[in-house]
Amino acid sequence: MVQGHTKEDTKDALHDVVTEMYDKIVKGEAPTMTLPVRTKNNIGFDERLGVYKYGQKRSVRDATSLGSAKQLLRALYVVEFIEGMINEGKSSTLREMYYISESWGLGKFSTQNESNNLAEDLEVVTKCMREDFKLRPEEDGARMIGNLTLQERNRRGEWMRINARDDVGDSGYGVPYNVEEEKIELLEHDINFLMAIETGGMFDRLIENGFDETYGCGLIHLKGQPARSTRRIIKRMSEEWDLPVVVFLDGDPWSFRIFASIAYGAIKTAHISEYLATPSATYLGITADDIVAYDLPADDLSSKDEEALKAELSDPRFATSWWQDQINTMLELGKKAEQQSLAKYGLDFVTDTYLPEKLGELGLA
Repeated sequence: MVQGHTKEDTKDALHDVVTEMYDKIVKGEAPTMTLPVRTKNNIGFDERLGVYKYGQKRSVRDATSLGSAKQLLRALYVVEFIEGMINEGKSSTLREMYYISESWGLGKFSTQNESNNLAEDLEVVTKCMREDFKLRPEEDGARMIGNLTLQERNRRGEWMRINARDDVGDSGYGVPYNVEEEKIELLEHDINFLMAIETGGMFDRLIENGFDETYGCGLIHLKGQPARSTRRIIKRMSEEWDLPVVVFLDGDPWSFRIFASIAYGAIKTAHISEYLATPSATYLGITADDIVAYDLPADDLSSKDEEALKAELSDPRFATSWWQDQINTMLELGKKAEQQSLAKYGLDFVTDTYLPEKLGELGLA
């Protein structure tokens, strides 16, 4: 089980970044920060972890140009800012850090993307996580419902016991940005598997139809591209409770990538794939085959859709014969379909027919 870093470990790792710059300066050389190359070409499959990680290619950011010098200056300000939050027991959103930089003189950020990217750079270099830095995103995590019980530590430091079926409304339990053990403890469950669902409409449909109770499962609304806390809580429940994970998405290239980020990791977060990814996760649907088999209402692929599918053919996360067949079938059909297209056969078709058939193939129904 991958764990986060202690406060002292995190500060030591940040100090190492500063030390690299300092050592260069005392030698009369331009300060540097060494980073892995963060592109698809530098991602490889880690057989031991079962996820995709950055390879050995490195790039060096130095102060030989004005732009790079500013980046290193900003890094020093951010290290100081993070250490201050760790010492004071505070946290900050990425947006707040962007505005705080207004007081950093030449080190202030020009755009939000600059501050976000630097936070990611420091994660990569230090091998720590944004949560270790006490930096949190603006977006919230998933919604979750099912007969599973956890404890969440509230802002007063008190533990609250919550059952995600009996102690919540129809919207489910809201997953916080930090789902590590100091914040969330997984206690017990009476479910057979987890189902991650892309759209809010389908999540609500399954709740309204009582699917979680009928099939003894936990339902998780991904909210489109899932937040890091969503991917992390899925991994924790899968590993700590030894639960299968199935992923129910729209049938299009962008949803394929959502699955890949859940199962194998995303390019932006390849440095912490073993922390976020669940390699045992299974893609349930909508598949390209489903569009034909269920005669689903479908939309034409756009040129961007086609470009994305063709790019996925060379993406190492889609290298299996099954994925290659699905992608090529979708290109041949020239069609994509949404989860809600199953409503063609009525509001109950998805829970009475489609999902039981798909889960039956996996031995889960």
